[in-house]
Amino acid sequence: MADTPLTILGPAGETLPVTLQVDKRLRKTARWQPAAGGVLLRLPPRFPRRDLPRLLQQIEQQVQRASRKRAGRTDADLKHRADQLLKTAFQQDIPYTAIRWVGNMQNRLGSCTNGGPTDGHIRISERLKTWPEWVTDYVIVHELAHRLHPDHSPAFWTAVHAAYPRTAEARAWIKGYFFAKGAPYENED
Repeated sequence: MADTPLTILGPAGETLPVTLQVDKRLRKTARWQPAAGGVLLRLPPRFPRRDLPRLLQQIEQQVQRASRKRAGRTDADLKHRADQLLKTAFQQDIPYTAIRWVGNMQNRLGSCTNGGPTDGHIRISERLKTWPEWVTDYVIVHELAHRLHPDHSPAFWTAVHAAYPRTAEARAWIKGYFFAKGAPYENED
């Protein structure tokens, strides 16, 4: 059963390869993740083969639902979320010019420009469209705080922690995400 290639339908009707892998660390529950243009499905050693078609159908539905959700998160939604966080998280108005999703960030999750022709422009990586909203909220708060403190000084971190109580939890989630991917994480300590 290990490394048996299967397929599911992707969000645009394309065929996505599914690679099966037996994972001795798993006891009862299968786990899946996007991998190399397809899906890596890790199964417990005693996973019943007869349950595989039903599991693949569930994964296909989850992939398609995530794609619809990702498509529904627009720049206007992002601006609305940033404006809501300004009202609830900060005790002052923080001016910014624009906030938008961008697809060209490889290692960074967000950026904020202070000064120059793009002063006040905040960019958030599109990869966050599939992340939990509370983690995305942390990244938005983080970038908004750069309008007050352009560096990662102690005053910056005080402002972020005061504005967003789940900062430590969100940072741990992000570090875990990058660790699981084996990808570098630009640590901003």
